[in-house]
Amino acid sequence: MALTSKELSFIEDMMGLEQVMVAKYKAAEAQTQDAVLREKMKNAADRHQQHFDKLMGHLN
Repeated sequence: MALTSKELSFIEDMMGLEQVMVAKYKAAEAQTQDAVLREKMKNAADRHQQHFDKLMGHLN
């Protein structure tokens, strides 16, 4: 089933937001000295990357 232009636009918008979140969490991870907090930031970045990848799958 083909996606409508509105659905495609929504997916593209969400992918952009996920990319921003990945970048923000990676930046926070790099600036954090606390190992536990660094791990939490890494996990959050990984989760948002997974969301991005899943959305990308809808476009393929």
